[in-house]
Amino acid sequence: MPGQIITIVLVAIVILIGLMIVAKTIRIVPQSNCYVVERLGAYNRSCNVGIHILIPFFDRVANRVSLKEQVVDFEPQPVITKDNVTMQIDTVVYFQITDPKLFTYGVVRPINAIENLTATTLRNIIGDLELDETLTSRDLINAKMRSILDEATDPWGIKVHRVEVKNIIPPRDIQEAMEKQMRAERERREAILQAEGKKTAAILTAEGEKESTILRAEADKEAKITRATGEAEALRLVFEAQAKGIAYINEASPQPAYVQLQGYKALEKLSEGEATKIIIPSEIQGLAGLVSSVKEIATDPKKEK
Repeated sequence: MPGQIITIVLVAIVILIGLMIVAKTIRIVPQSNCYVVERLGAYNRSCNVGIHILIPFFDRVANRVSLKEQVVDFEPQPVITKDNVTMQIDTVVYFQITDPKLFTYGVVRPINAIENLTATTLRNIIGDLELDETLTSRDLINAKMRSILDEATDPWGIKVHRVEVKNIIPPRDIQEAMEKQMRAERERREAILQAEGKKTAAILTAEGEKESTILRAEADKEAKITRATGEAEALRLVFEAQAKGIAYINEASPQPAYVQLQGYKALEKLSEGEATKIIIPSEIQGLAGLVSSVKEIATDPKKEK
């Protein structure tokens, strides 16, 4: 009985050792990962996605590297501008490991190295810019930092895709001064807009009055022309009627008695006026001759009253 137990234990130990050896021998590398394998302490190969066989007790996985793009958000770093203003700037770096071997053996603590390199590069770039330029030149700062970091991290097997300035935090007194300046600028723009609005309104009002005056003048002109045309047409019709009447009378060959009667009617209307002198022609003895008699009114009827 004791011998059987010992045999079972030995078999279990052998099976366990065999499983350990198999586990050390067969390695499955997942997607977007790479294993750096060493043999007897020296770099042997980089294992990509799939199943890989290792020699037990000789080969070991020195590093498991992710090939995905990684994002690191660094803490705010104190920097000094060209005009001696101290501010806090934090950055975000987007990078990807392109060479697992260089990443494993190129530098100790690569992320820490990237953070320190980012801080020193940021200080150098900001040191050449003034405060206003720093606040308005984020794209320039991002492009310069990406170029410098990408070149510096190339020996480490790292590709820097983007660098973004996340926050720029100036001192409190600078923030207050900037807020005052911004308020003043907004008030100035508001005043300019109001002045331009009043100017535009005045111009439009003046143009409206001008057009109204022109239209009124043109309307008055057309009305006068129309009235004058109407009066001229009325006079023309009256004269035409008179001419036709005279023509009709001439065509009728009126008798002298009718002409003399019409003359009396004319003298009757003439005597109703306010003239002080009246000349009255008359015919004496028919058609024998014309005798002119003049009757002069010596006094004005108004004076007698």
